[in-house]
Amino acid sequence: MTSRLTMPTMTSERSLAPLTVDHLRRLAEIAHQDREGLFNRNPHLSVYGDRILLTALCQGGALHFIDGTNGVKDLDVYTFYAEDPRVGYPYRRRGVVDFGESELGRHPADHGFRGRRVDLLGRTLRVDPETDPVTAVRSYLQAERTTTARELAKKAVVVIDPNERLGEIIWPRA
Repeated sequence: MTSRLTMPTMTSERSLAPLTVDHLRRLAEIAHQDREGLFNRNPHLSVYGDRILLTALCQGGALHFIDGTNGVKDLDVYTFYAEDPRVGYPYRRRGVVDFGESELGRHPADHGFRGRRVDLLGRTLRVDPETDPVTAVRSYLQAERTTTARELAKKAVVVIDPNERLGEIIWPRA
């Protein structure tokens, strides 16, 4: 078995390699580290650390996890938070991280990366922090009130955190 450190990087527009639960776990860890860095750099946003509803793989990567045929260009990871009306979340904020070497390879335009690009984004939802997270995200997608909600609703959403819901397909609805 080839280790992550010695695996040759394959370059392709879209990877057709299976997206696995282990990949989802890696994405959850990447998202966690990104949030910690965001909150450390912006202490006023740390209130959102206790308002995380769920973190999900979205768009084409999520579709590929479900159908195995879409292919993976990049990995879009969204963390959904219960909104704190006292603290605005920077909705345009996008973190970018290298997934690292894996069987998913690397996109040819992502120079300087060893693996697929991971885009890390966040959205606040006008819900109570105790709201069922899947219900909250589904309502957000169904309402399609924002450009982001409309775009995310076109493809798929798969939970990567919390761990007990890892791999749960929440969009499209079954």
